Amino acid sequence: MNSTLAILAVLDGISYAALVFLVSVGLSLIFGVLRIVNVAHGSFYAFGAYLAATFSFAVAPLSPWLTYPALLAAAIVIGVVCGGLIERFLLRPVYGRDDVLQLLITFAVFMIMDNLQRLIWGVQPIFAAEPLKLLPNISVFGVTYTSYQVVLLPCVAVLTLIGLRYFLRHSLAGAVILAVTEDREAATAIGIDARRVYLVTFMIGASLAALGGALALPTTSLVPGMGTDMIVLSFAVAATAGLGQIEGAAVTALMIGLARAFIIYIQPEFEVLVPYLIMVLVLLVRPYGLFGATQLRKI
Repeated sequence: MNSTLAILAVLDGISYAALVFLVSVGLSLIFGVLRIVNVAHGSFYAFGAYLAATFSFAVAPLSPWLTYPALLAAAIVIGVVCGGLIERFLLRPVYGRDDVLQLLITFAVFMIMDNLQRLIWGVQPIFAAEPLKLLPNISVFGVTYTSYQVVLLPCVAVLTLIGLRYFLRHSLAGAVILAVTEDREAATAIGIDARRVYLVTFMIGASLAALGGALALPTTSLVPGMGTDMIVLSFAVAATAGLGQIEGAAVTALMIGLARAFIIYIQPEFEVLVPYLIMVLVLLVRPYGLFGATQLRKI
């Protein structure tokens, strides 16, 4: 591969890694606090994308620039409403129960949401590129990229990582979440409402997944099944980093995004295999992930 193709692959990989990180970090956050592998996480990604399309179509006639806050609004609505309802009424009753039961509950939620998606928005592809058109294009060795892809998406991912890290490490609310994560009984004994912490954490994680879907909207067509692909890929990223690892999810998302981009330029037929091959190789050597300790670490 020559240097030109290498630079193009890096740009593609960074853009793709930014979206994958947003979804996988939400999955890691939920697991780190609630200790649940949320299979329904991919549905938040899909619903975020579809609702963002609905909001964008509604506000675009008023001003194309309103499509940007529409993307954010869609992510918040899905995270707070859908995430809040699912945690409160479906997951809360099974906390402390068998892990298989929790997994089956989230899988059932995923199947329900997947069918709801088809009922609400249909099965025809949906494409809304208005936010993409508003930002200038960038030409790299004759290949045209938009600022949205190579500037905005990576910046959002970096700001999300910084903001999430600051929130967890340097804010009172973050300290409360970490306290419940480390020892729920002790945290409850000093007056912390663990149920509220779980609810807020789940809504944040769901909002991050929905934000990934909303930001992916201008760059791809929305089709049924998109949530399935993303949950499998985001789980590969989270497992490679070590479930519950926040910063590790960023590193592995970038690693897998770059590996995927390079293999597309070299041997595109192996594109689908690369993320999972990396995961398998890492877990064979380090069963708890690249950044995991000898046991699953929380956040």
